[in-house]
Amino acid sequence: MSITLAHTCAVYDLVEVQEALDRSRGRSPELEAFYERMLETGAERFVTTPSSTSALDPLFEECPNFNEVLGDLARYLRLAHAGKGGQGGFNVMPILLLGGPGVGKTHFARRLARVMQTECELISMNALSAGFVITGSSASWRGAKCGKVAERLVRGQYANPVVVLDEVEKASGSSQSDPLAALYQLLEPETSKAFRDEFIDVELDASQIFWVLTADSVEGIPAPLLNRMAVYEVPAPTREQAAGIAQRMHRALVRELKLEGFDDSLGANVLDKLAPVSPRDLRKILLDGLAFVVADGRGHVRAEDIRIRAVAGKGRIGF
Repeated sequence: MSITLAHTCAVYDLVEVQEALDRSRGRSPELEAFYERMLETGAERFVTTPSSTSALDPLFEECPNFNEVLGDLARYLRLAHAGKGGQGGFNVMPILLLGGPGVGKTHFARRLARVMQTECELISMNALSAGFVITGSSASWRGAKCGKVAERLVRGQYANPVVVLDEVEKASGSSQSDPLAALYQLLEPETSKAFRDEFIDVELDASQIFWVLTADSVEGIPAPLLNRMAVYEVPAPTREQAAGIAQRMHRALVRELKLEGFDDSLGANVLDKLAPVSPRDLRKILLDGLAFVVADGRGHVRAEDIRIRAVAGKGRIGF
C-alpha cells in the first residue's frame, strides 16, 4: 500500500485579497462573498506526491494501453523522490492523450488523480464557445462568476488538482471569444504562477495543476498549444489486454456486490463476446450480466448473459 506525501503552498496572497475586497464594497455581493470565502479558508493548499515510486503500478495493470504515458510518469515520480528527503514535487508537462472514443482517456485521468490523492476537475470542451468557463467573467457582467480553475483552487483543498479538459479539439470560438486562449498562460509553469481569473482579479498560483487534455486527434488544436504539451497516442487495448481488463473488473464487481460463492472468473467464450465493448461501457454490461445470473440462480456468467445493445447511429470501436 502506498501513502501520499503532502506539503502546503500558498495559492494567493491574503493581503491582495483583502485589498480587492475593500475595493469591491457595494459593487457585487457575489464578488464580496467570494473574497470573504478566500480570506476565511486561507491561502494554503496541499501539494501531494505519492510516497512510493511504485504508486503507479496498479495503473499499468488497470490501463495497459496507457503504458507509454505511465512509463514517463513513473520516471518523473522517481525524479521527484530523488530530491532531498523524497519531498521533490511531482511536476510534469501537461499531457495530451490522443485516441478514439472509448479507449479510456477520461477514466485514466480520474484514476491518476486517485493515485495522487488529489482532486479531479473535469471540463468538457465539446462545443465550448466561451473562455470564461475556464477564466471567469468580468464582475461587471450580469450573472458573472469565477472560472473553473479559480473555483477549484479556492474551494478545493489542493494546489495540484488534476484538471481534465475533455475533447479539447471540439472547443469552438470566435475572434472575440477563444475558449483555448487562457491555456497559453495556464500551460506554462512560469506564467501560470500569476494567473488572474477575470471575476476575482487576484493573482492565483496555478503552476501546480496537473493538466490532462484529451482529444480524438490533433486537428483543430493550435500548434503553439501542442508545443506546450507531451502528446501521447493511446491505442485501443489489444485482445489480450481487453480480456485482462474485463477479468479484473468482473472480480472487482463480485467483491463490491459481496456475491459469496460466486465464480469470479470469466470463461473464454464470455471474454470473446466482451471484446467489442469499450472500457466506458464495460461495467454496465457486466452488471447487467450479473443481474441475469443472479435472477437465474446460478453462480457464474455465461456468454448468453452478456447483452450488448447497439447504439443507434453510432459505430463501436471496441477495445
